[in-house]
Amino acid sequence: MNDPRQTLDTALMTRLQWVVVMLTVALNALDGFDVMAISFASPGIAAEWHTTMGGLGVILSIEVLGMAVGSVVLGGLADSIGRRPVILACLVLMTAGMLMVTTTHDVITFSAWRLVTGLGIGGMLAVTNTQAAEFANSRNRPLAIALMAVGYPCGGVIGGLVVTQLLKIHDWRYVFYFGTAMTALLIPPVLVIMPESVQWLVRKRPIDALNRVNNIMTRLGQATTTVLPDAHKEEKGTAWLDIFSKALLPITLIVTAGYFLHMITFYYILKWVPKLVVDLGFSASAAGGVLTWASVGGALGCLTFGWLSKFYDVKKLTLFFFVGSWLATILFGQTPANLAVLSALVGIAGYFINSGIVGMYALLAQVYPTHVRGSGTGFAIGVGRGGSALSPILAGFLLQTGTQLPILSLIMGTGSMLAFVALVWLKQGGNVPARSPAKL
Repeated sequence: MNDPRQTLDTALMTRLQWVVVMLTVALNALDGFDVMAISFASPGIAAEWHTTMGGLGVILSIEVLGMAVGSVVLGGLADSIGRRPVILACLVLMTAGMLMVTTTHDVITFSAWRLVTGLGIGGMLAVTNTQAAEFANSRNRPLAIALMAVGYPCGGVIGGLVVTQLLKIHDWRYVFYFGTAMTALLIPPVLVIMPESVQWLVRKRPIDALNRVNNIMTRLGQATTTVLPDAHKEEKGTAWLDIFSKALLPITLIVTAGYFLHMITFYYILKWVPKLVVDLGFSASAAGGVLTWASVGGALGCLTFGWLSKFYDVKKLTLFFFVGSWLATILFGQTPANLAVLSALVGIAGYFINSGIVGMYALLAQVYPTHVRGSGTGFAIGVGRGGSALSPILAGFLLQTGTQLPILSLIMGTGSMLAFVALVWLKQGGNVPARSPAKL
């Protein structure tokens, strides 16, 4: 009897496995653009609706709250009903949310639809991380997760280039028209191409599970099996209860804290750079161009992390990039009103910040077993992002009270340094299994 899970874990990856990984890249690119859409549109929204800095901070944060709920609820749902249906549901939510904000004329209605978009984005991120990990073999798992993560800044780069041109001619609503079209276009490929996770099917054993597993293994070019193997002993529990079990609770607390603290710094750069650049005297299109460099740097950082993970311990790499994020954010605060310098420093910040995020995704795939991977990842991302929704709000009120950019960046950059402190305990507590970096 072949164990299809072991086969996928040890055999060379086939073309369809890489195609699935590339689909997660594209899905994460949607996340990257959708999250940044409000940042590109915020100067136009502020001008049209005459919002205060504090009010704009709330608008910038409301989607993050939706992402928090989406990550926790939909990430957990993926452990119950499967990865593929949740991904499709997230695409529908994102498409509807992006389209409907273009019909709004007030902050409350706008925020409600951004909340819907956030639900889809949050669930998507939790499930695509899980899907990329479960379709990769053990050797290429860190690389697959890094590639999935690189979709996020790539979506920002491509979207930024398009949106910068759109904003020269049209108002902020065209940012969301573009996002709606790109999101809807990915529904057919996922529906037709992406299989369900074999690991999920073996564990949950839905109706006709054996035939479904064998059909997928045949599509993947791998050996089939005559009988489904028994689920591992630890996979027979309840996912939501297990992430708070005695064995996993320390892991859950530490990775959630690390993710939350690092995302405080991430959302400061992501959400406030366009408005800060406009306030320095530049146009909204120029501000969008500067923010695009955060995505360029982020894409390079993700690829760098994926390559380095073949040679160095993932946790140590993540700690290194956390320190880099802290220093780069402080350096951004010293920025003069020069577009070239602004772009370079934002690119450096994006490089380190996004690399740290990839490290967290790789650790989440490593420390949680299959039956709680969606729930554990969703909880860490959801609570982390939900808490970090305070980041744009805090920055907005600090600006409104007259805080200068150097002090503001010092305060907001501290999130990454505190994440470093939290993550150190993951190793000191001995919670991460001793595995080579190439075999997450």
